Order: sequence, then C-alpha cells, then structure tokens
Amino acid sequence: MDHAPVSLTRQAISATLHCLTGCAIGEVLGMVVGTALGWHNLATVVLSVVLAFVFGYSLTIRPVLRSGLAFKAAIGVALAADTVSIAVMEVVDNAVMLLVPGAMETGLATWLFWVSLVFSLAIAFVVTVPVNRWMIARGRGHAVVHQHHH
Repeated sequence: MDHAPVSLTRQAISATLHCLTGCAIGEVLGMVVGTALGWHNLATVVLSVVLAFVFGYSLTIRPVLRSGLAFKAAIGVALAADTVSIAVMEVVDNAVMLLVPGAMETGLATWLFWVSLVFSLAIAFVVTVPVNRWMIARGRGHAVVHQHHH
C-alpha cells in the first residue's frame, strides 16, 4: 500500500497552516489598523498584504536561523519556501474580503467584519493546500525548509 500521497498531503496541510499563521497575523493586523484608521479599501489591503508577507517570512526565517544558516541564506530559504503560498493565500483572502458586501466598511465592532475575515482565511487555506502539495511534490515551496529543521 502506497502511503506517499497521504504523507504529501499532510506535509501540504502543515505547510499551509504555517503559512496561514503568518498570513493571519499580518492580515488581521492590517485589516484592524486600516479599518480603525478609516483607510480606503486599497490602502487597507496593501497594508494587510505587506504585513502578511513580513510575518509569514519571519515565521520561516526564525527556525532556519536556529539551524545555523546565515541570515542572508535564511532569507533566500524563506523566499523560496513561502512566496507562492503567501501570494496565493493573500489573493484569495483579500478577494473574499472585498467580495463580501460591506465587510471592509462595516467596522471592527461588527460580526460581519470578523466573520468575513475568518471566512476569507478559511477559503484561502482550502485553496492553498493543493498549491503547496503540488510544490512540495516537486521539491519546491516549503520542501526547501525541511532540510533545515532539526
């Protein structure tokens, strides 16, 4: 019996959860700041995307640095491991937020904002798992990080 596809799927889910953590921190922080300051949707989305990449890369760089890799090399590993995953997640997440009527304009104190944000992150996770699975199967994406984990 071949267990490789299940293992590959588990790796993809793990990689996507890792990506989702960084993306969610950046996305939530960006949405909260942009919405609280009354920024236009575009400015809020740009801030959210920038912060998602910063936190997503940071969560990869930290353990890679602990493995003994130099900072410049750790940045290269993070870029190779997470760029596509974060980009897919951010496109989907922000598209969903923009497509839910009133989600970005409703304000932080409403259920619509928070439910929409959680929903958008969940959809982004579901869409990104197969992308990460495809990349890991080809030795790309998060597969490049695994050699640095102890």
